[in-house]
Amino acid sequence: MFDEEDVEAKIFFGSTEETKEEKSERCSPYDGIVVSIAQVCDAEDTTRALKIAKEAAKETARTPLFQRILWLEDVAKKLEEEKEVFALMLTKEVAKPIAFSRIEVERCIETIRVTVLELANLHGETIPTDIMPSGKRTLAYFRREPVGVVACITPFNFPLNLVAHKIAPALGAGNAVVLKPTPEAPMTAYMFAKLFVTSEYAVKDALSVVYGDAEVGSTLVKSDIPRVISFTGSVPVGNIIMSQAGIKKVSLELGGNAATYIDESADLEVAAARCAFGAFYNSGQVCISLQRIYVNAEVYGEFATLIAKETAKLKVGSPYEDDTFMGPLIDSESKERALNWIASAKEEGARVIVGGEETEEGLFPPTVMADVTDDMKIICEEVFAPIVSLVSVPDYETAVEKMNDSPYGLQFSIFSNDLKMTQAFIEDAQCGGVVINDIPTLRFDVQPYGGSKLSGVGREGPKWALEEFTEIKSVVIC
Repeated sequence: MFDEEDVEAKIFFGSTEETKEEKSERCSPYDGIVVSIAQVCDAEDTTRALKIAKEAAKETARTPLFQRILWLEDVAKKLEEEKEVFALMLTKEVAKPIAFSRIEVERCIETIRVTVLELANLHGETIPTDIMPSGKRTLAYFRREPVGVVACITPFNFPLNLVAHKIAPALGAGNAVVLKPTPEAPMTAYMFAKLFVTSEYAVKDALSVVYGDAEVGSTLVKSDIPRVISFTGSVPVGNIIMSQAGIKKVSLELGGNAATYIDESADLEVAAARCAFGAFYNSGQVCISLQRIYVNAEVYGEFATLIAKETAKLKVGSPYEDDTFMGPLIDSESKERALNWIASAKEEGARVIVGGEETEEGLFPPTVMADVTDDMKIICEEVFAPIVSLVSVPDYETAVEKMNDSPYGLQFSIFSNDLKMTQAFIEDAQCGGVVINDIPTLRFDVQPYGGSKLSGVGREGPKWALEEFTEIKSVVIC
């Protein structure tokens, strides 16, 4: 279906593909080679896409559920047939190691299929109006209906699966969608959108795709046409969206500063191996990347040795090689920021156990820091890079207090064989999700996902996205 020579991401104005004179080249973060080309859209293009979606929403709302299910199933089937093509494009555009790109494609397929399963449960219920004297011999119920138009803005770190988490439930619920994908992976989004648009079960003009910068995003957010804005990205942009959106639903999946506690009762070897994975997976460019590790003082030294050993095993290099664990960061600015934060922490007394300096290839390595204090930027702000900080604590209570002393509250975890402690942690952790005896980076696409505080508003996951993208209509029959 896809020609490897065709690397131009075209605009979808509904079901119509178009190009523009002004284009933007996307270069690989690994070797600088041009890997895709996107159209440069503006406010006029975005408004046009929104108007098309507004008209299409009338038809999507009338499309029976069985057809929408067939549509999503067809997309999942075609994606499975083309999964290696998609994995390679992911790696080209964002330099995700090919092994993890393949996993993301598989997750995307699962996300669509779980959405199909959840669509069968998207229904209202009857209300017992005769519980009140005035409700005698009446019937009341509520139903869920599509909101109309959903605007989706997606990030670079999971440029396929996070698109699926938004557009599959939005279209499945009977809405029309305007998607603004990350500028770092336009071709991945275009290819995915094409599966929807070209499906024999597609609703005409139900999905539009526009590319661009803040002008495009701001036009989507400020417009009265979308009834829901679904955004995944940074806290500063999330704040702008909240200030511009007006009266409409806004779903924000923002930043995090994920933490774990290593209790003295934990299996330290298992914990160290998993923590190395959670801190450095996707080069730390994950909202739930493990950034803070609070270790009981009794086992701090042993754990520090173990995680340093596990970190040293990780291969950093070409994202096209099957055994590479980490490729480059998304751009040179991100690398420089990470290096500067490490330098600043060292000046303030922190110590590098592993990593901290560029490799011979100019890549940023997995880095473990020690002697980090609570006021250092490297631990109290979201680093979004492969850096993890170790902190010695005297007990569980101190660890939880430090975890919660953060403007973020996405996901935390604990490694402990003390059942009462893990039960207490579930209640004590001030965040959207907790993980027991594994890393906070663990996420199953079927679960509700989101955070508290600055980490966002609302929840993703097919079941909860379907609720976000529908409205309740109450019905009374007298």
